[in-house]
This record gives sequence, structure tokens and C-alpha cells, in this order.
Amino acid sequence: MLLQDTALIYGRYLRQSLRSRFALLFGVLMPLLYLLFFGPLLTDLPLGGRGSSWQVLVPGLLLQLGLFGASFAGFSIIIEKGHGVVERMRVTPVSRLALLLGRVLRDATVFVFQAVLLVLAALLMGLRAPLPGVLIGFVFVALLTVSLASLSYALAMKVRTPQEFGPAVNAMTMPMMLLSGLMLPMTLGPAWLDALSHFVPFRYLVDAVRDAYVGSYATAHMLYGVLVAVAFTALAVTVGTRVFRTAAA
Repeated sequence: MLLQDTALIYGRYLRQSLRSRFALLFGVLMPLLYLLFFGPLLTDLPLGGRGSSWQVLVPGLLLQLGLFGASFAGFSIIIEKGHGVVERMRVTPVSRLALLLGRVLRDATVFVFQAVLLVLAALLMGLRAPLPGVLIGFVFVALLTVSLASLSYALAMKVRTPQEFGPAVNAMTMPMMLLSGLMLPMTLGPAWLDALSHFVPFRYLVDAVRDAYVGSYATAHMLYGVLVAVAFTALAVTVGTRVFRTAAA
């Protein structure tokens, strides 16, 4: 029943996304602009890591796509609450876990598709990375999307208006972006800033994907990245499911 319910919810929201092709492509615009206008500035600069500047920048842009896109996914729940959609779903016998999983799996599908478009554009601009590394990057994007979208939906179930939701999400995502080394490795900064960034779980995902893009898979960065991604996803889905069971619509 859980699989059937999840497939039902997933199909419903995926069809909604496919009907809005403009929004589907527009979501990749900001990382693409970074790629086009910021990427050439880093060419041939010593960035303190292995590989080319594209192998440093593109992994960060992939995870930036998941970070900002998934973190604001909860806006749709606020709209549905206002129209009574969530309330009608919650009085059905559909599994509360399925109500969450269907949504976050749709988000993961959309953002992985956008990540593919971003990588294809990066390949045209000079990115060279092994295929297994690129695929690993997509897996990390999917896990990050599932975890952050779960928390985003949970927060949206708790707040009443978009005016409450937006500032709260910004307050959480901006420090994660600045301290994770998305754009540039944190090792380029002062020692205290590099040390502080280790308290941001998102950094371990960035380091892992950058290792994957240079073909290094059996590294400490990869191990820590996998452990953090899996643990964070499990925790976020658990929190999101609990909120869906208890929060008032």
C-alpha cells in the first residue's frame, strides 16, 4: 500500500510539473548563469584542489540547484493549505509517509533532470569528468533534494503564510551556501573559516562530489559525504512524516 500510495501522489505532482515546462527549465537558470558568467573567471586560477576549475565549480552548482530549489519547495504546500487540498488528503486513508514521499520524489526527479541539463551545458564549456563521477553527483543531488524538501514541507505545514516561510528558509540556506564552499573550496579562506565550515553538513557533500568529478571514489571525503547524506535524508524524512501526521492543515 505504501508503494501504491507513493506512486499515486508522485504521479499527480509529476504531471503538474510536466504541465509547467517553463518553470521546469527556469529553475536551472540561476546555476546556468553562474556557469556562463562566473566559470570563465576561474579558468587557470589555482583553486587549491585537484582537477580543472570546472571540476571545482560544477559540483558546487549542482548542489546549489538542490539547495535552493528544494528548500523553497514548501511554498506549494502553503498554497494547497489555503485551498483545502492538504486537509482533504489528510482525511483519506493514504499513508502519511506516502503524502511526503510522493512530493519529495517528484522534486528529486525534477532537480536531477535540471542537473543533467546543467552538466550538458558545462561539457560544452570545457568540463571533463568521468561518467561514474557525474552519476555520483546526480545521486547526491537527489539525496539532498529529498532531505531538504522534506524539511521544507514540514516547515510549511507549521507556518501560516508565505511571509513567515520565506525569511525562515533564507535564514537557513544562506549560511549553508556561504560556509559549504559551493562556489570555491573553503581551504582558500582563513583557517578559522575553514574550521567553522566543518560544522555545516552540506560541506561534506560538496567535497565528496568534487572528489567524484576528478575520479577519486575511495576517499575520506567520499565516505563522510555518503554518511552525512544518508543520515540527513533519513532524519529529514522522519521529521517530515511526523509533521504530516500531527500538524494541522
